[in-house]
Amino acid sequence: MADFTINATRFDPYKNFKFRVKWDGRYVAGVSKVGALRRTTEVVKHRHGGDPSTSRKSPGRTEYEAITLERGVTHDPDFEQWASKVWNWGTGLGAESSLKDFRKDVIIEVYNEAGQLALAYTVYRCWVSEFHALPDLDANAHAVAIQSIKLENEGWQRDLAVTEPTEPSFAPS
Repeated sequence: MADFTINATRFDPYKNFKFRVKWDGRYVAGVSKVGALRRTTEVVKHRHGGDPSTSRKSPGRTEYEAITLERGVTHDPDFEQWASKVWNWGTGLGAESSLKDFRKDVIIEVYNEAGQLALAYTVYRCWVSEFHALPDLDANAHAVAIQSIKLENEGWQRDLAVTEPTEPSFAPS
């Protein structure tokens, strides 16, 4: 079990607006929103023959929900290139999918207000099940065009090697 030291001076939880996403060993440009990391374990109900009035419960299969990444539309092709590994229309019979490397591990890093790495999660064996290249376009709107990918995954794990940072102090020493 990991040895956790608690920062006695930090009372506030981390904010959700300082984060970065990394795959293939590099950060992905412009990600503005990451869906929640969520898992659900089925409940298996059963009874003992001699105990007819009470149901027992035990854990069953665990499912990991897909994660959506959003960012503003730019010339960066990362989302589209990954989505095209699952299905690339018009490449010819038998060449539509890249089964060799369509899965990636994704790292989601959360930073404190001072910009120090505070938490990191690795999401395993992700692949793109949905790609939105362009949103609805509206000449009367005042909004950023957002593209998104939906990542199916086979689980995630917190990186316990990332420990709570010692936060800077601006108090006189």
